Amino acid sequence: MRAFVITINSNVQSRLSAERCIASGKKYGLNIETMAAITPKDDVDKLCVNVGIVNTEKFDDKYSKRDNCIACFLSHYTLWKTCISLNEPIVLFEHDAIVTGPLPSTPPNFVGNIGQPSFGKFNTPATIGWGPLQSKPYFPGCHAYIVTPMGAKLLTKRARREAGPTDVFLHISRFGWLQEYYPYCAYADDSFSTVQNHKGTVAKHNYSNEYELIDV
Repeated sequence: MRAFVITINSNVQSRLSAERCIASGKKYGLNIETMAAITPKDDVDKLCVNVGIVNTEKFDDKYSKRDNCIACFLSHYTLWKTCISLNEPIVLFEHDAIVTGPLPSTPPNFVGNIGQPSFGKFNTPATIGWGPLQSKPYFPGCHAYIVTPMGAKLLTKRARREAGPTDVFLHISRFGWLQEYYPYCAYADDSFSTVQNHKGTVAKHNYSNEYELIDV
């Protein structure tokens, strides 16, 4: 499977984090390619119109900055479209992801989380290997997951009318077939956020007084 890490090329912290992600993947034989992130400077409302996303109301979220949240979603959306174009499963990482073990030898049926939850309370999966999403009813952070071409088609189709913060968009009430791989093979080693506001960072497992909120 090809693997990509979303990287904000204009931000040195994002680039350094992505390089760390790439290095961690090499330890397990995984070649991770960078993918240039979309940022608020790219006129995210116009981009939403261009890709057919007609409803952005769910991005008015108390935990994040609206345009940054949309930019993050569009970055993931771009890789979903890449998956469809390649017609093969791909692995998606956010820049703060660290690979901690070999990836699954087989992909999920459609979309599956492989990253240890990065915020709040969560349930430990009772299934070894691929099983239903159990840690939370939505993705416990989108720092590491695998998507298949069919899964990507289902995500992009639903996004046109129900787009929202990426992790909450990937919710079992919307996609009952979401899966999770356990034991996890990646985690988020984050010390800054380009998306969340202060309210959105305090529940992060890595939160501290030194945690930074960065404008991009």
